[in-house]
This record gives sequence, C-alpha cells and structure tokens, in this order.
Amino acid sequence: MTAIDVTGAHTPEAAGVITGARERIDALDDRIIGLIQERTAVSAVIQEARITSGGRRVNLSREMEVLGHYRDALGRPGTALAMTLLELCRGRI
Repeated sequence: MTAIDVTGAHTPEAAGVITGARERIDALDDRIIGLIQERTAVSAVIQEARITSGGRRVNLSREMEVLGHYRDALGRPGTALAMTLLELCRGRI
C-alpha cells in the first residue's frame, strides 16, 4: 500500500501532509491518555481523603464546576467529554 492509499489523499504532497499530521495526532493522543491516567490517580487521592474523613465519594457541586468548565471551553461536546472523564476518574454513580 502506498501513502496515498493509506491516507485517502489524491496527491503525494497531500499524503505527506496527512501522514505527518496523523503522527502528531498520535503523539497528542498519547499525551492525553497519560494526562487522563494522571488525573485518575489524583482523583483517587481526593476520593480516599474525602471518604476517610467521613465524606461521600463524590462531590456533585465540584462535578458541576468541572462540567461547566469543559462546556465553556469546548461547547456542548465538552459536557459529554467531561462526563466521560468524570466517569473514568470516579467510576459510575
């Protein structure tokens, strides 16, 4: 398979641009995954401290702040992204 076949481009120049951009996206995805894993670990620390002190595992007012932050920054899809992120970090409620 050629780069043109793999990228769907119609010229070698476009195939080169797409290949380079895809490599950048793959690197960004790796960083995003690492950050999510880091966020999950920090969230576990917070949950443990809250539970140990007699509190609840989830702080809904804080989650609403997070949802608003993502919505404000990314629009409506940001809310869905934040919901997924919260579920990854604290589990289902």
